[in-house]
Parts: sequence; C-alpha cells; structure tokens
Amino acid sequence: MTRFYFNGESCRDYGIYVSGSGTFNAPELDVTSYEIPGRNGDLVISNDRYKNIEVVYPAFIRSDFRYNSARARAWLLSPQGYCRLSDDYHPYEYRLARFKGPIDFDMRFMNRSGECNLIFDCKPQRYLTSGEQAKIFTAANTLNNPTLFTARPMITVYGTGSGTITIGETTGSLQGISEYVDLDCELQDAYKDTVNCNSMMTGSFPVLDPGSNAISFTGDITGLKIIPRWWTLSRNAVLPASARL
Repeated sequence: MTRFYFNGESCRDYGIYVSGSGTFNAPELDVTSYEIPGRNGDLVISNDRYKNIEVVYPAFIRSDFRYNSARARAWLLSPQGYCRLSDDYHPYEYRLARFKGPIDFDMRFMNRSGECNLIFDCKPQRYLTSGEQAKIFTAANTLNNPTLFTARPMITVYGTGSGTITIGETTGSLQGISEYVDLDCELQDAYKDTVNCNSMMTGSFPVLDPGSNAISFTGDITGLKIIPRWWTLSRNAVLPASARL
C-alpha cells in the first residue's frame, strides 16, 4: 500500500493505509462557451487557466481506530489554505492542496476499523521536485524548461543600483536594488524580506516558456538565482530532448 504526505506528515503516522487509484486524473481547462444564432457549434474562448481538481485517496484504518481516527481528523482539518501533498505513486511530483473532507467512515467489525475516501481540493499543477532546485547565473546563459507548460519562477536578483533582466521575450527593469530583491513571478510580487518592492519594478515578470530560454541581465545587476517551479499536468507531458535545446 502506498503512502501520501500532507503538510509534512505521512498518512502512515496516523494508521492510515491508502490506494493511489484516484491520483492519475487531469484537470479541466477553463473555457467560456457562447451560442451564436445562425452558427453551428459553440464559440469557445479559453480563459488561459485550468480549474482545481479533486484528488481522492480510498483509505482505511485497521488498528487503534478511535485513537488514530481522532488524530487524523485533527491533522487533516487543522491547516488553513493550501499545503504540500505528495504520494509514493508520483515520487517526483507534488501538488498544492487543501483537505476538503468530510471524513465519513464506513465502519467494520465491532467498530475496530473503518474505510473512507479522503478528498483533497488541489491546484491543477503537478509541480516537479526538480523545479525546486535553484539555478545560479553570473553571466548570460540559457535555461531549458523540460515541460509543455510555461513556468512562473521565483527569482532573486543580486546587485546594488538599477538594471534589467531578460528571460526569453520578457524584460523587466529594476531600480534601487540594495543587495538583492526577490521576484515571485507566480504572485506578481517583488519584495525584500518583509518589505514590498513592487514600486522598484517596471515591465513584466519573467516566465519560462517550454524549451530553451535565453537569460541575460544588464546594469548594476550582478547575478540571478532562479527556482524554476517546473510543472505539468501529466507525468509524460514533457518535451522531447531535441526540443529542449
């Protein structure tokens, strides 16, 4: 039996055994459809996003049911917002998820064990653990996105003063850098520690398109640290090696 890991803890620590049969589905593309009189079929416009997806783990507790089920309820229901979710079926991926509930046990012999479905509301991305590895750039170079999906990285810009960074076709300008500034391209946010630095930046937050991305910087910027945050919707949704160069 597999394990899943939520908010830094394993289900097995709570006496929970699960199947991973509900972990292989893909999310729905968010589109808006319009019916036009006199025209066959719908006009479909993409909203450039995917919807959340439910991930279901068929689960059971077979020993110390009262003790383990009480602890499991507290573990799953206490976090606020999204937490990291991974499992043994997909060892090189993780999701951002919140436990949806409810926890409705189907009891077995003399109430000593119980079964239920543990349902998580997940963001659509399957993040790759390889995308957590920081890449350091002290001069112009390239960074290859191995997936079919555009990634929105975390970038630390080092330097003192002003300059520009260019990744692929996107250029952003920064002024008043003092040692470093962090750019969260997913949240569209610039900051240093707890200080908001959005006013320092003009232009667009960079993205990493599928394939090769040229990276350069100018002015008083001395280097970049990029955590790429690669993600996919399927384990096999990656570019062939020839297309990554």
